[in-house]
Amino acid sequence: MDSRVLPPNSRLCIGLLSGTSVDAVEAVLCRIAGTGPEVRITLLAHVSRPFAPEFTQRVLSANDARSLCELNFALGEHFAQAALEVISRAGHRPEDVDVIGSHGQTVAHLPASLSETPSTLQLGEASVIAERTGIPVVSDFRTRDVAAGGQGAPLVPYLDWALFRKPGVTRALQNLGGIGNVSVVGDRLEDTVAFDTGPGNMVLDGLARLTTQGRLQCDLDGTLSRQGRVIPELLEELLAHPFLALPPPRSAGREGFGDALVARLWERHGSRPYDLMATAAAFTVEATARAYEQWLLPRFRLEAVYVSGGGTRNPVLMERLAERLAPLPVHTLDVLGMPEGAKEAVCFALLANEHLSGTPSNVPSATGARRRVVLGKLTP
Repeated sequence: MDSRVLPPNSRLCIGLLSGTSVDAVEAVLCRIAGTGPEVRITLLAHVSRPFAPEFTQRVLSANDARSLCELNFALGEHFAQAALEVISRAGHRPEDVDVIGSHGQTVAHLPASLSETPSTLQLGEASVIAERTGIPVVSDFRTRDVAAGGQGAPLVPYLDWALFRKPGVTRALQNLGGIGNVSVVGDRLEDTVAFDTGPGNMVLDGLARLTTQGRLQCDLDGTLSRQGRVIPELLEELLAHPFLALPPPRSAGREGFGDALVARLWERHGSRPYDLMATAAAFTVEATARAYEQWLLPRFRLEAVYVSGGGTRNPVLMERLAERLAPLPVHTLDVLGMPEGAKEAVCFALLANEHLSGTPSNVPSATGARRRVVLGKLTP
């Protein structure tokens, strides 16, 4: 994040995101100057606007045309309110803002490993956001990369390279959202390696809701997983998940690590809820560490790992990941000057800026796309 005074031709850009954890809309307001390798970003405000538990459940259970149609517009209303809230937080007016970049809420993500028709679907109607705020919206960022032969994910490597590269150094930027993903960035964008490492908080979140009968939406402060003991045979079974054997580029979603998997685990081991939570935490840590050992550490001399996402607020995950990757240093992203909870929303503010600039912002070495393309669709 660049704190220098930015030139007057910079843009005020909002980034909106509801992640795979489906617990809140993250909204940021940024001032962005330039484009491509010279881009500079200053974060002006960040808000996290939680969903009510019943709305989270509505998102997770939507599975027919009517419910998805209604959900698309309902999510648009939530995103619009988050945009207006972050504008107010920063002391600006809607007419000051140049563009909103909205990732939306992913409800289906089907790369070639899961479907003969690779496809992806994010909801959160851009027309609703534009109408409520009066601001142009760029949305639907994944689809152009998929059309170009890519997985449509991960998209954050472009931000990781733009903001966090350091000359002569190779860094790993690890996100622990619902799904875990890593970007390895060095001097050149085309050398960036990025892929989904596997489960982040998604399995833990689903089991936490069942363990507490909906009282908790996540393994808050690691309190649930700390009470249990890992079930070794179940952990090894989970680590045999076919996704974890795929070489990069690869991307994952609820199809592999969502409610269907959680339901199977609960049916078999629901009488041992805390052991199940401990095993899920170990699954996330071990899947992440093995991804590093197989695909990254043989190729790169990493300076450190910088972690963002909701998983940073789970001390069980952070402590055990640091132990597992030692002696490689593991830090939270905050040490680089970016609040970890804001990072992914900042990515979509940047991608909206790049759309308006006509700058391609996918990273083919990460997604597998045939070429670099301009991402997103503009709703004026």
